[in-house]
Amino acid sequence: MKLADRQALFERFAAANPTPTTELLWTTPFELLAAVLLSAQATDRSVNLATRGLFAVANTPALILALGVEGLIPHIQTIGLFRSKARHLIETCRILIEEHDGVVPGNREALERLPGVGRKTANVVLNTAFGEPTMAVDTHIFRVANRTALAKGKTPLAVELGLLKRIPSAYLKDAHHWLILHGRYVCKARRPECWRCPVIDLCGFRDKVPAPL
Repeated sequence: MKLADRQALFERFAAANPTPTTELLWTTPFELLAAVLLSAQATDRSVNLATRGLFAVANTPALILALGVEGLIPHIQTIGLFRSKARHLIETCRILIEEHDGVVPGNREALERLPGVGRKTANVVLNTAFGEPTMAVDTHIFRVANRTALAKGKTPLAVELGLLKRIPSAYLKDAHHWLILHGRYVCKARRPECWRCPVIDLCGFRDKVPAPL
């Protein structure tokens, strides 16, 4: 995709949604970290339903650590892989307390040392909680970047690096949210809704889907 088209694409996203953000519910960096950790292979909706109750009871590393794994599980058992996520979150809380005074660190290296936190989760926290221009490539962003020819790549890391290089700097901080929302609601996996896509004329996808009759 040419620079002029990339510029136009994000201009349109920005005009339609000037202040995009995650659909996960959070009020502190720790709540965001916990929510993103729990969201692996789960929908934001299911995570929000669980964390709404959890955070009302325990929304700090100390309070969640006090619950223990068995005390945490009833709050998150509606989410997939809840047992392993409970162990990861409890251990993450322990490390935050012992090594970071209970505060979520704002650097990648420290975040990726936390159990259950990989590069994608770290990128979400760095971008959404700390305002860094990072790119968390999930299945939606991976699909949109390749399908539109915005930044093609065979791995999430390749796509991430391609997007960081190709997205105009003025839009980089919010690009993660625009792309994930576009992939979730318009540029869908099985049947992209091309007929209502705001960037259809800029998209490199050859097999555009016509509007249903």
